[in-house]
Amino acid sequence: MTQPLKGKTALVTGASRGIGRAIAERLAKDGALVALTYNASQTGADEAVASIEKAGGTAFAIHADLADPVTVPSLFDKLDDTFTRRNGSKALDILVNNAGNSGWVGFKDATPDSWDTLMAVYARAPFFIVQAALERLADGGRIINISSAAATKPVTAAPVYSMAKAAINNLTHALAAELGPRGITANAVAPGYTRTDANAAFRENPELVKAVEAQIALGRFGEPSEIAAVVAFLASDEGHWVTGQTIEASGGYKL
Repeated sequence: MTQPLKGKTALVTGASRGIGRAIAERLAKDGALVALTYNASQTGADEAVASIEKAGGTAFAIHADLADPVTVPSLFDKLDDTFTRRNGSKALDILVNNAGNSGWVGFKDATPDSWDTLMAVYARAPFFIVQAALERLADGGRIINISSAAATKPVTAAPVYSMAKAAINNLTHALAAELGPRGITANAVAPGYTRTDANAAFRENPELVKAVEAQIALGRFGEPSEIAAVVAFLASDEGHWVTGQTIEASGGYKL
């Protein structure tokens, strides 16, 4: 089996379930040593690591509450220790900013506290994770930020989330220009409606599902593995000439 990422190291935030877990599993399948973070679900993180190892990959999990600003330095201390012990170096090749929290706070229900919490995880944390990663990120490395189709097609039920994802697209563009001289690419992948446990209750309503699928050119929800495939391309050598882009992987949402 070809492993295009053999010998590479990767950090995927928020990878105990859903799209993050699919990304971690795919990068590990492609040969990378994957560090994944989790917050609420250690069980989910342990299951993700076990799944990766059962498939022949290598991974480990680190707890990180990214709503707390002091978490980032602690995360990288743990990451350095484990990468050095396992790989002989703290070098990082691939960074995937994926972590999130509950984004479905409407305009009328939003409070300063809920706004701060959402922006902390979706916008502040990726910024400072990249800042901390830069001294560790190898020349020719990859930064892949998970955005959303909502960044350019805002969801009225989640305006703060939509704002935060728009900020991620802007950050991605800035990073591509900043890091280009080092051969580091920075791109965003923007999923649309994707089948995860986070929207399982929503998908139990056939009328809502039908309404959503009517807005998607390919007529269905995406799968986490389909988002992971786009990330894997950007992380590979074949993706080296793509940078500063937001790639919408939505099946044609609202075309």
